[in-house]
Amino acid sequence: MSELTSTPVVLTPAADEAKPWRLTLRNRRGRTILGIVLCLLFLGLVISSTFILGQEGLRTNLEARNQSPHLAAPFGTDWLGRDMLTRTLMGLSLSLRVGLLAAGVSAVVAVALGVLAGVFGGWVDAVISWLVDVFLSLPHLVLLILISFAVGGGVTGVVVAIALTHWPSLTRVIRAETLAVKSTDYVHLSAKLGRSPWWIARRHMLPHLVPQFLVGLILLFPHAILHEAGLTFVGIGLSPHTPAIGIILAESMRHLSTGYWWLAVLPGLALLLSVKAFDILGENVRSLLDPKTSQE
Repeated sequence: MSELTSTPVVLTPAADEAKPWRLTLRNRRGRTILGIVLCLLFLGLVISSTFILGQEGLRTNLEARNQSPHLAAPFGTDWLGRDMLTRTLMGLSLSLRVGLLAAGVSAVVAVALGVLAGVFGGWVDAVISWLVDVFLSLPHLVLLILISFAVGGGVTGVVVAIALTHWPSLTRVIRAETLAVKSTDYVHLSAKLGRSPWWIARRHMLPHLVPQFLVGLILLFPHAILHEAGLTFVGIGLSPHTPAIGIILAESMRHLSTGYWWLAVLPGLALLLSVKAFDILGENVRSLLDPKTSQE
């Protein structure tokens, strides 16, 4: 009779389990989440750096004026000896706050009009669609300048101008999504049970529109930031005494011919990186919320 012997089974963790970060980066979902985290860290660093650096770099120091980029001042100094890195970060932080407010208002307007057009239809849909076509057919920059000038410029003028000109494209997306939800069976059943259009919009439409709202809000940021800088550049936006990116770029134009390239190039690159970070963030959030790509 043979004796049964049991050999202990040693469970060794798989290589993928031992290194979860490699497993995460192998699929699209992991790369998308990593991209979102990196963009949020970059934008958070831009905003928080203004509190870390303080106001010391904004003070006039004529002994250190017009210095090219070096270790103590990576972005150099301007014609008054002010640190350009501090001014650039202050301007980006202000642009992010203005862009957040303007894009938020514009996104709320787009959701409201898109839901109204999709739920009620008829003449309401016709009027809103006509407004969308009118705003999209007008020259964008000219409309921005006219609205900002009519309001009186400043932060209020910039926010109002951006909010009133950036809603049409998102309104079309929200309207199309609302019409898609409106054609579903449970919405028809709710209507037959006597539910009002407001009740259907609140309970059935708005929950489905949250992904489109978030993606649209994030993608509006780059346009809001660039147009804030553009309006400030032409003298209609923020106050000249404010360390805004548009003010910095406008002031630097007078000194480019003298060879002080860092006054415009480095702040412009910082603005470009911030806008690109928002663009990447919006695309990654869209991929994460899209059922077709979220599990890849």
